Amino acid sequence: MLRYSLKRLLSLILSLAVASAVIFAVIEVAPGDPASFMLGVNAQADTVAALQAELGLDQSKLQRYLSWVSGMLGGDFGTSYTYRTPVAEMIADRLWVSLPLALFALTLSTLIAFPAGIYAASRRGRAGDSAVMGATQLGVAIPNFWFAMILVLIFAINLRWFSAGGFSGWDNGLLAGMRSLTLPAIALALPQAAILTRVMRSSLLDILGEDFMRTARAKGLSRRQALWRHGLRNAMIPVLTIIGLQFSFLLAGAIIIEQVFYLPGLGRLVFQAISSRDLIVVESVVMLLVFAVITVNFAVDLAYAAVDPRLRSRT
Repeated sequence: MLRYSLKRLLSLILSLAVASAVIFAVIEVAPGDPASFMLGVNAQADTVAALQAELGLDQSKLQRYLSWVSGMLGGDFGTSYTYRTPVAEMIADRLWVSLPLALFALTLSTLIAFPAGIYAASRRGRAGDSAVMGATQLGVAIPNFWFAMILVLIFAINLRWFSAGGFSGWDNGLLAGMRSLTLPAIALALPQAAILTRVMRSSLLDILGEDFMRTARAKGLSRRQALWRHGLRNAMIPVLTIIGLQFSFLLAGAIIIEQVFYLPGLGRLVFQAISSRDLIVVESVVMLLVFAVITVNFAVDLAYAAVDPRLRSRT
């Protein structure tokens, strides 16, 4: 297990190094100069040059890249060009919205998908299976922002159970914060639950046809007992893959939902930074999200080994 973990850790480090170079290169080649954008089209050349020197934009791209990477390793993401505040503080403020939202949505997705997928697999070809698959097809086809608008219409405008948008802040208590995130989390969770349900059902059906499952049934176990004792664990590897990818998506790809519900999360921060050509904020947030994606994939790899010991023996 140690050797397996070290190999995955080395892969994580290399992936982060390559990702940092690609992110910096792609963002730096984007047209437009932040200093010129901030000062306007009528700014004098010497004024633009002075602001470039103040922001560190007069250095070579290699110097700026090395400075950016070394700063991130020490927890310093630089200073925002637009707001003139540390980027780390801006990210920390927004992360306390995006991270709980992603975890809340992933929890809801898993709580919906696991029983639904197991139920559908245990009743393959019956009415229950058809009903679950029909619901998941609908969930996959409808985008999450449509769910968001429907939820706002029903629960915020008509029933008035929740607010239509905004975030009350954690200072007002955990319950108030979670209440603000409930509708956005549901809107994010429903399409992901549909995907996870289908994967769970498909994986279980594949396992139910294996020889060891027939052996378990021949030894006297009922279909339900064989499914819970032997089938579920062996069906978890593709499910873990989807869960890991979903968390990464929920953390990095919730920008539309954050716009619909006017949540001050990382998605809106990136959108605002792109609009104002605040490159250091864009680079840092994107790198943080990439780090989250790669770290989650690393955790999923370790979970593979915990679920299936055969993977450890192959390394």
